[in-house]
Amino acid sequence: MPAIQVRQRELSATLEQAALEVLRTPQSASDKWARLIPLLRSAQAHPELYRQLWDDCYRDWDAYADGPAPMCLPEEGDRKGANLAEWMLQRRTASVAEFHQWSVDKRAEFWEQAIERLQIRFHKPPRAILNPNDGPENPHWLPGAELNIAESCFQAAADTPAIVFRGPDQPLQVWSYAQLNHRVQEVAAAIRAAGFQEGDALAVVLPMTAESVALYLGIIWAGCVAVSIADSFAPPEIASRLRIAHAKAVFTYDVQVRAGKTLPLFARVLEATNLPIICLPSSGQQATAADKSSGPAAVPDLRPQDMAWRDFLSAAGPSHTGRGPHHGTPIEPINILFSSGTTGDPKAIPWTQLTPLKCAIDGHCLQDIRPGQRVAWPTNLGWMMGPFLIFAALINRATIALYEDAPLGEDFGKFIEEAEVNMLGVVPTIVKTWRTTGCMEACDWSKIHVFSSTGESSQRDDMFYLSALAGMRPVIEYCGGTEIGGGFISSTVLQPNAPSTFSTPALGIDFLILDELNQLADEGELFLIPPSIGLSQRLLNRDHHQTYYAETPRLATHLLLRRHGDHFRRLPGNYYMAGGRVDDTMNLGGIKISSAELERIMNRVPGVRETAAVAWSQNGGPEELVVFTVLDQPAENPTNAAAHLLKAFNERLKADLNPLFRAREVRLVTALPRTASNKVMRRELRAELGS
Repeated sequence: MPAIQVRQRELSATLEQAALEVLRTPQSASDKWARLIPLLRSAQAHPELYRQLWDDCYRDWDAYADGPAPMCLPEEGDRKGANLAEWMLQRRTASVAEFHQWSVDKRAEFWEQAIERLQIRFHKPPRAILNPNDGPENPHWLPGAELNIAESCFQAAADTPAIVFRGPDQPLQVWSYAQLNHRVQEVAAAIRAAGFQEGDALAVVLPMTAESVALYLGIIWAGCVAVSIADSFAPPEIASRLRIAHAKAVFTYDVQVRAGKTLPLFARVLEATNLPIICLPSSGQQATAADKSSGPAAVPDLRPQDMAWRDFLSAAGPSHTGRGPHHGTPIEPINILFSSGTTGDPKAIPWTQLTPLKCAIDGHCLQDIRPGQRVAWPTNLGWMMGPFLIFAALINRATIALYEDAPLGEDFGKFIEEAEVNMLGVVPTIVKTWRTTGCMEACDWSKIHVFSSTGESSQRDDMFYLSALAGMRPVIEYCGGTEIGGGFISSTVLQPNAPSTFSTPALGIDFLILDELNQLADEGELFLIPPSIGLSQRLLNRDHHQTYYAETPRLATHLLLRRHGDHFRRLPGNYYMAGGRVDDTMNLGGIKISSAELERIMNRVPGVRETAAVAWSQNGGPEELVVFTVLDQPAENPTNAAAHLLKAFNERLKADLNPLFRAREVRLVTALPRTASNKVMRRELRAELGS
């Protein structure tokens, strides 16, 4: 057995000897690793040492026969205390696979029990869970019910913390459930006093703050529809989303301070629209929920139709503040979110009052969010994980932990420590930054019992590093979509956890993997098997049937499949690995974007005839943008021309689309490969990148 090489920290002789003794035992690799983890935790070992010993344990592991080597094995506390374990015990179910099979064989029964576990509040209970006469494409869930899903976010004790939050180098602040509920009702009363009607679309261009959470829930409480727009989008993209959603007004901050830079949010929205803007003060983000006048008097120059936040809140009189929440049918929209398709405009996806049930039950079973726990997930209301975080945490009676800045440095790690976060969600790109800089290694993350990763494909080394930062806690890989309201595939705390892999379909939903001949296969395109609560049933600016169901394969066992567009591979050991998109959509920094949207911006650069935006992922990691470019005239110096175009493309993407989108490389070509119908053959371009 090779000697243990410790590069970052000296181990005591006692611990080193104990580790060597474990490695020499004739036990299985997994048993050895399970014995080593407590030793490493007690020594507060560096992630590199965890990795060295893990590699030693699994040196002879046959991944081709047994699948990926697990980095985390279910511990006794997970087996006994996890939400999913309790539910399985109630049903006398022996395995996650058996439990999942029940959840899709008896979908109405599964969702009935899910609603009972979550204790969803109804103004009028449903006559049934699912109308048995409906087909899988357009099911009628909870017929006869009336509710306001925001009410189900306030079932924890009034004095329980609902949100803990702070900005960089600031003291931690807390809003209780009672304070958040009070603020939500204030917002709803102000919305009504301003003359907005039930069903009106109200846009939010906001960072994720405590005030943003209250505003989002207040819109739903009043019976209006939140239009989620990421605060990083450029004015033209904000404008297109406002137009598609038929928004009546916009809520935004005056400025946003992020990573030491002050971003002019109000000015950006002002450039995008003539709609009324309600402007929140950035320095008033941390006001108490009862203080409506908080924040500086100075605000940007407002137009006659605009209003300062404190004036907006103060306008509500007694006739509005005493009213309860709007109650509507389960299929009433509460939120419009956007997800890129393969044409210029993004798809506008309405979330209904049903969608939060999917968020909450996924959080309950997959991320194992329990009452009283602290949940952090750096995100934004413009991305589905913002609303997901709100519903998954609050409906499960947990506490949202919000860091009101970029989660890139040590201060974010200290916030996670101070807030005693138990479940930390991530985007893989952030973890790569943490690993490169080592900025989180001085933080005490011992309160974390589970991580979750979503938004883009992750890399094995990064996820192992993340797990080791908290003493080898599982990283729940979670993949889904805005049009699903959550995930279709995941891992769980009850199954061996291998980095960057999935171990089960999500509960209540199932899928098939088909090859190019539409035969069942271990690798190919993944198709969903409807119905499920959470699956969209309409789009605002697309034909829903054409988008998801038209011309999908028909199999004897499943008459209707739903297109999702992801490539997946089934591995030995009942694991799965994501392989990116099969259509012209890519995932950059956790945000889905179509090639058409990117190309529309880059084709405006002078001298460019046409471009083909291609996502490229090395070793299964996050996707990066490579731009194949045809010039109007051949370049005299191709290397210099490509470098010039790379800078020009990134400047255009930042100014006109989103600063989070950046090209990694420009490749000059004389022509793009096309099919007989003139479609760009991106598969050939990706093959060229891999050659």
